[in-house]
Amino acid sequence: MMPIPETCDGFADWLARQALWPAVIVAAVLAAAPLAALAGAVAPNSWPAAAVAIVATVSGLAVLALSALIRFDAALFHLMASYDEETAGGAAVDDALARMRLKPKPDRVRSLSERMGGARRLVFRQRLALAVFAIAVAAAPLAFQP
Repeated sequence: MMPIPETCDGFADWLARQALWPAVIVAAVLAAAPLAALAGAVAPNSWPAAAVAIVATVSGLAVLALSALIRFDAALFHLMASYDEETAGGAAVDDALARMRLKPKPDRVRSLSERMGGARRLVFRQRLALAVFAIAVAAAPLAFQP
């Protein structure tokens, strides 16, 4: 496992990678699920099967949504990295978020470490949703037995 970079540009690249691979895994599994159902591998009239399918779908969609947020954060960190000074980059990000009406303009510019901490929390939540998804997918063969 590679250490998390502490530079703005390196962290942005790391975030982009963290957004991509879980989304690809979840999208592939969710795309294959209907094919398994068409092959007759499921017993749709049992409540454990329905519960596992719902948990897998909801947690998979959560992973995809968090991946999109992480990728957006990566783009914001790339924007910050394009400035020479950390405060100027942070102000540019705050201005962009305010113009898009995603977040009100703050009273002070947050530091790079504060912003990195928030992005790391998003990655943690994504990993948590991915773990729930993996457990649900692993439990699917047990739940879908006739």
